Amino acid sequence: MDKDYFTLKRVPTEANVEDYDVLCGGEVVGRIFLSQAVTEGRKWMWASHGREGRAPAYGDEATGEAAMAAFAKSWRGDDRNGSGRR
Repeated sequence: MDKDYFTLKRVPTEANVEDYDVLCGGEVVGRIFLSQAVTEGRKWMWASHGREGRAPAYGDEATGEAAMAAFAKSWRGDDRNGSGRR
């Protein structure tokens, strides 16, 4: 895609859980959710699907905003600071 614009769409769940699909161009390209298992103060998990030649990636962050930023950084292929794991 020429420009990667992401939107979040809440995933319907039975429990009141923060769980979102990440969409780009109307297609689900990943997921961000509030983990129920908190380790070392990190709560938000993110994962991207392998699309358009991109390798799948994942990680965890302290906030939802930080998870979205890490997702976007990984999607763009700018992982020089080690924010995502592949």
